[in-house]
Amino acid sequence: MTKLSDTQAIILSAAAQRDDRNVLPLPGTLRGDAAAKVVGALLSSGLIAETTIDSQTKADAALNRIWRNDENGRAILLHITDAGLAAIGIEPERTDAAPTGADEVPAAEPAPDTPTEPEATPKARTPRTGTKQAKLIEMLRAEGGATIDEIVAALDWQAHTARGAMSGALKKKLGLTITSEKIEGRGRAYRITDA
Repeated sequence: MTKLSDTQAIILSAAAQRDDRNVLPLPGTLRGDAAAKVVGALLSSGLIAETTIDSQTKADAALNRIWRNDENGRAILLHITDAGLAAIGIEPERTDAAPTGADEVPAAEPAPDTPTEPEATPKARTPRTGTKQAKLIEMLRAEGGATIDEIVAALDWQAHTARGAMSGALKKKLGLTITSEKIEGRGRAYRITDA
């Protein structure tokens, strides 16, 4: 398993929660050479990838959606890969190419990887067995649920990654209902309710 820095985990978790899987915008304090270094490390490890779209829109720090422009002036976006999702314990939702984010940037024509027609019905999402996401679901379905500290210890995650997985992957993507209650002597316990 890839060992991520806190900054890398935050970037990947944020990208996983976006519908277009765009890595940008980066956290507000990450700029210039520091941003280039972190993005370079994620690119070289295959956790994110560049996608070129036909749009001639220039990279703009104010919009913060386009990483750079190629030699022909086309916009290059960054998106999280399936390996990046797996690194933070999230099951990829589809096996074809990652979204290009072309919806966010006006383009003269659709990029080659962009589907031209919408899917008829959304695919049912179920986690694979043996993944960290499946283990998290198992922990949250157990009687009494699980605290953030228990999740961190069991999955070797940071606390913010555990919270992000619950709110992004489980609530938003899988549609699970997660409740929490404060238990004396244990702290706040989270659990999945099947109601």
